[in-house]
Amino acid sequence: MFVQTVALKDVKFYAFHGFYPEERLIGTHFFVDVEVSFVPNGDTEELNHTVNYEVINTMITQEMKQTKLLLETVVKGMITAIVEAYPFIKSAKVGIRKLNPPMEGEVGHSFVQLSYTAPNH
Repeated sequence: MFVQTVALKDVKFYAFHGFYPEERLIGTHFFVDVEVSFVPNGDTEELNHTVNYEVINTMITQEMKQTKLLLETVVKGMITAIVEAYPFIKSAKVGIRKLNPPMEGEVGHSFVQLSYTAPNH
């Protein structure tokens, strides 16, 4: 049995997520990583037998457009959309990095990640 992984790495966005009002006002850059694993069902030359990373990109773009207070909420929305669109996946992992979060010191980025494992896998 083969397990296939489809991923998008370092997808860059400018968005307005943040707990503090000034974060939601001025925004910042974010990077999103998505990794989805599944057992292919037939010929992977057919898009309906695999996970289409262009569709995943559209999903994460839609989530990034919806300003949230916490990155945890953003990531949960992304992973939920992916699991709903591809119920055959075995696992998924989504991470988001907020560049230069507004806090004391020189912090390169903050990071939140959520992982999903399908039941009975």
